[in-house]
Amino acid sequence: MRILVIEDESRLASYLKKGLSESGYVVDVAEDGIDGQHLAVEGQYDLVVLDVMLPGIDGFEVLRRLREHKATPVLMLTARDKVEDRVQGLKGGADDYLIKPFAFTELLARIEALLRRGASHASQPLTSLRLGDLDVDLARRKVTRAGRRLDLSPKEFTLLTVMLRRQGEVLSRTVLAEQVWDLNFDSETNAIDVAVRRLRAKLDEGFDRPLLHTVRGMGYVLEDRG
Repeated sequence: MRILVIEDESRLASYLKKGLSESGYVVDVAEDGIDGQHLAVEGQYDLVVLDVMLPGIDGFEVLRRLREHKATPVLMLTARDKVEDRVQGLKGGADDYLIKPFAFTELLARIEALLRRGASHASQPLTSLRLGDLDVDLARRKVTRAGRRLDLSPKEFTLLTVMLRRQGEVLSRTVLAEQVWDLNFDSETNAIDVAVRRLRAKLDEGFDRPLLHTVRGMGYVLEDRG
């Protein structure tokens, strides 16, 4: 799942990106309201973490413009503890509100709760994904094939869900680097191939037919060719 963090405090933004990435999410960061609004509206995210006090345009305005286009869940962050500010955010379409300073575990729990409620943009249901005898429960982060539980690392889980959402489509290493790691990932390394190889070992070995295929010179595709 992809999360957009719109936060102008660089240290906090880096902290959130690191923590959420370690929890298995793909995270993009914008450090001002204008860039944040553009990414939120034009990108495909499962949830937005949105600070109120931002340069350019504030979080309330980012939220207003986002709600003109999408119903992506929004968790607002603010140093303001006034009731009227929280009411303004919630009336403007925010799904939850967290006051700084906060514990990361609480932020993570609130994000997970929003995703479990199934609040998402219409084109990407968040309950489950399926391909042949492969089932992925997104809320519980549980993967099974032919009824057998697959033990995936957070990065392997993210890689699998990215490919499942675009099953049947050949994904280049550059695309996977952007979607699963981050925009600055060095796609010249073999880390992507290693990650795919490890996922394939868990996903396909011991089953009747493979689902994860290599398309020579182009990339990888997840599809049921049976």
